[in-house]
Amino acid sequence: MEQPRIIAAAFAPMSADKNIFVEVIKEYRDYLQTQKISGVFINGSTGDFPSLSKEERKSLTLEWSNHRLPNFKVIDHVGHTSLKIARELAEFAADKVDGIAAIAPYYFKPKTMDSLLEYCVEIAKGAPELPFYYYHLPILTGVDFVMSDFIEKLSQQIPNFKGIKFTHDNFDDFVKCKSFNPSGYDILFGYDEYFLDSLAKGASGWVGSTFNHLMPLYHQIYSLSLTGKVAQAKQLQSKVFEFVEILNSYGGYNGVSKGLMRYLGVDVGPSRYPHHTPSKDTFSKILTQLEDSGIAEYLPLK
Repeated sequence: MEQPRIIAAAFAPMSADKNIFVEVIKEYRDYLQTQKISGVFINGSTGDFPSLSKEERKSLTLEWSNHRLPNFKVIDHVGHTSLKIARELAEFAADKVDGIAAIAPYYFKPKTMDSLLEYCVEIAKGAPELPFYYYHLPILTGVDFVMSDFIEKLSQQIPNFKGIKFTHDNFDDFVKCKSFNPSGYDILFGYDEYFLDSLAKGASGWVGSTFNHLMPLYHQIYSLSLTGKVAQAKQLQSKVFEFVEILNSYGGYNGVSKGLMRYLGVDVGPSRYPHHTPSKDTFSKILTQLEDSGIAEYLPLK
């Protein structure tokens, strides 16, 4: 059976003193490959990009570039509240990764679709030979234009436009984006809790953070869906919601999910403010709760 094309939203590895620690990236890549993951989306929300300096983001781009493989792609998020810095990050990535992406500015927000288009056009010009993805995440950016309208503008103005990282549960809009140019554009679904729903809507590629942890579960959901066992697939999909809820209840998903990686065999270190990594004692409670809920059997725990 063909494997789903799943891309993990990568954490930014850090040492105990919360400095970037690129030395673990090869080990991290190897782990993701064992989970049958197709690549990484770096310097994104899971990677806490707003908490990183541009030089730190460049160091991650460079090291992940060193560990690309033909069957393991690297997409680098270069978006920034400063268009000048976003363009600089795109230029830096131009000869190092397999694609770039940019989220909308989220402090001074673009008021119109044309304003957002101007931002994307300028960034895409920084790496004209690379596929460019727009990163749609309205719950965090507050920028929520209709993507099925925006995709037409992007396709006309950006020669290297490739697709959208669609992190939203608006399936009507998602389906319209998918149908705009089915063979030409790559609409990557980015809301892990609705993985099964997205399959029914024609999704063919995914980017998300829980893929770092729960790939055995997702492979089962995918297989059950393809063989028509939808009720069983729904039962498993509900465990993704429960997993996120459990981690959120211990002080916030980002910090807890990053710390959990240590128990999967890859220590990517602590999180930076405003995220916090729980203590070992707290993780003992988390792991017990994951055991009791039946979720632990789908985690590749070491």
